[in-house]
Amino acid sequence: MSVTRRDFLKAGTAAALAASGPRASGQVKPVALHMGAFDQRLDPASPVRTRVWGFNAALPGPVLRYRKGERARIVVANQLPQETTVHWHGVRVPNAMDGVPHVTQHPIAPGARFEYALSFPDSGTFWYHPHQNSFEQVPRGLYGALIVEEEKPIEVDRDELWVLSDMKLAPDGQQVEDFGRILEVATDGRIGNQILLNGTAAGSGRATAVRSGERLRLRLINAACARGFRLAFAGHRPLVIAYDGQGTTPHPAPTAGGLVLGPGMRADLVIDCMQRPGESFAVSDVDRGTNVIARLAYSQERPLRGLPSEAPVALAPNQLPEPDLRSATRHEIVFQGGLRGAPLIGLIDGKPTTIQELMQKHALAWTMNRTAQHEHALMHEPFLRLKRGEHVVLRMVNETGYWHPMHLHGHFFRVVALGDKPTLRRDWRDTAIMAPRGSLDIAFVADNPGVWMFHCHILDHAVGGMMGTIAVE
Repeated sequence: MSVTRRDFLKAGTAAALAASGPRASGQVKPVALHMGAFDQRLDPASPVRTRVWGFNAALPGPVLRYRKGERARIVVANQLPQETTVHWHGVRVPNAMDGVPHVTQHPIAPGARFEYALSFPDSGTFWYHPHQNSFEQVPRGLYGALIVEEEKPIEVDRDELWVLSDMKLAPDGQQVEDFGRILEVATDGRIGNQILLNGTAAGSGRATAVRSGERLRLRLINAACARGFRLAFAGHRPLVIAYDGQGTTPHPAPTAGGLVLGPGMRADLVIDCMQRPGESFAVSDVDRGTNVIARLAYSQERPLRGLPSEAPVALAPNQLPEPDLRSATRHEIVFQGGLRGAPLIGLIDGKPTTIQELMQKHALAWTMNRTAQHEHALMHEPFLRLKRGEHVVLRMVNETGYWHPMHLHGHFFRVVALGDKPTLRRDWRDTAIMAPRGSLDIAFVADNPGVWMFHCHILDHAVGGMMGTIAVE
């Protein structure tokens, strides 16, 4: 029997009400998140304070830390001038807690509250952000880190977090409020002119103090709405130990082209800081020219150790269902559109149209299997309906001239091929990048029931039509 998205929304509302009751609360202490506007000094060397939006009057929002298997109650109060929700990016939540307006919950109205009841089956580096008008609310500053610690963490001397993002600022230091411009929707998305690291201006003067001989775990989150990063670490060779929160076979971060971190993506690194006291080394973004975003600045202290630590750095794996490629059903999605895309005739509200009409009349620019969807459009059918427990291989073909980091809610997937070439490690991801004119093959087990968003995490692309749903029934 087919289940509609409206049925899922009703079920999600009921589940949310049940989750906020006494049985679910138990001894779990609620955490309060307030979403509102405030002024923040982005550059510590400047007196200018920029009007931003954020959680608990902080940019980024507070770091939420839990242990694997722990439960949480998070009460979100909306003090914004528009509706909102909160999505827990990468966390395998029940569908009713996924924070997608008109799909899993009703939007949180200005002045209203919503309680999210979560549990954390996986350890890893995750983050949270709105899923309502995300092309505007995220670049205004609404994002924060969510860290779920392992039952037995690896041995490091320090656990460091870098949340990377950007903002588009006018000469007076205030945000340029031109969100959702069709030329950005149809091209690379909104790229800011100021890179931020943990909410303040990145640059050559920004330093992270390290001690010679120490081992650093560096958690990286790309919270930008469109900007990708390619990070190069001068004088160091970090080991990648996790992508999107899921452990991988430890391996050196690439030096040619840098470590790629698309919007929505995360990576955990282990860095043995073995240079001499007093030295300083740049960490650069080489994606658009070379921008030094920070430095690893060695203190004058005596070295903590003379040789790198021999403690193992491999993370214990989370228990994810392994897809069987031999028995998996296979599906394909073709992506078209954008200013450099091939001419197309797509569908909007079930009616054929051209890319020019999509842009001029509907402010849309992208199609998935020849269909463009308005953000969280309630009446559109899921483009895939899967049976619970079904093993799936999803092939994506990018006929556009742009990069697309594709994010699946509620599940992790194995990346099995890029550009028709099998991947070496088949890493687990929740967000993976399709290259221009390229392809991407992923495999997963559809074990989490509900209607789940599948969209480009360049948020202008998502609002421009590159957003759909997958139903697990």
